[in-house]
Amino acid sequence: MRRHQQGVVLIYALITLVIMMIGAVAISRSITANQFNIGNIGFKRDLTNQGERAVLLAMNAVRNAGVLASEVTRNTHQIGANYSATILPTNAHGIPNALLSDTAFAAVGNAPDITVDGMGVRIRYVIDRLATTEGACNSSRCTMATGNSQVFGGAAAGGSPLQPAEQTVYRLTLRVTGPRNTLSFFQSTFTTD
Repeated sequence: MRRHQQGVVLIYALITLVIMMIGAVAISRSITANQFNIGNIGFKRDLTNQGERAVLLAMNAVRNAGVLASEVTRNTHQIGANYSATILPTNAHGIPNALLSDTAFAAVGNAPDITVDGMGVRIRYVIDRLATTEGACNSSRCTMATGNSQVFGGAAAGGSPLQPAEQTVYRLTLRVTGPRNTLSFFQSTFTTD
């Protein structure tokens, strides 16, 4: 007597094969997404490193014999140095509007962007003094920083602790544009001493 085969094993084998194919496609997509994310992280790290170039240039302009080295010069706007003697308007994230629009930047600065040859990286920066008006700074119209309340190891002639001088606070903001128009913003505050 001859029995008819019903093919149940074949159906289970096909279902298993389809599930394995779906798993292989999911793994392939996961690997591709991870490689894409790793590439983006690499771009961001490189933009951070490239931004250090502009930090060095800006600090040299203010602290050394640069165009902004004199306090008298820093009391007024210096468009050629991307410098504002008053605090710049910002967006909700604290980024100056001058770095978000070429038109707004033209009102604040005209120094050319820093370019990194062969890498497709452009760096634009602005420096603003955290002050409400131009002119000499004092604590009523400028943000001032002070050191510790006393200087260790010395005292004034009357025996009282030495008071550190107040220093004006400045803000440096960078916009670094990389390959594929990747944008990174960096910001720091500093004093001249």
